[in-house]
Amino acid sequence: MPTEWVLLSYRLPREPSTPRIATWRKLKRLGVAQLNDGLVALPDDARTREQLEWLAGEIAEAGGVATTWLARPSVIQVGRDLVAELTKARVEEYAAIIEEARSAAELGDSARRALKRRLSAELHRIGRRDYFPTAERAQAHEAVAEIVDA
Repeated sequence: MPTEWVLLSYRLPREPSTPRIATWRKLKRLGVAQLNDGLVALPDDARTREQLEWLAGEIAEAGGVATTWLARPSVIQVGRDLVAELTKARVEEYAAIIEEARSAAELGDSARRALKRRLSAELHRIGRRDYFPTAERAQAHEAVAEIVDA
């Protein structure tokens, strides 16, 4: 379990809405834990720190205000809850991949290959925001690898 987290505190004007939507999509792609409105967290490492610092810069360029912080929860359970939140979200994503991969047997050869390519790309995207890998990660990779053999 990480002892430090990198936080992004941000505020964007309501109009125009495009920067708000773009920020929300980037945060979702990063797999952040939402602490409050305008406050998100990721486990601290060089990559996550850089990603949130870049996003803070983009928010400022869009007319908003953003700062990054390094933080250590004063209560251990808070850190555990953050890990659980991030893990739960990834487990749900992997479960959807597994379910879709298992339905591939009903498809024709070209459709199975296309599905395998799409799910492989999705696994790559999920893996970039999977900070605490679980058994479901390996199961999803196995399910996708078995598609063509179905």
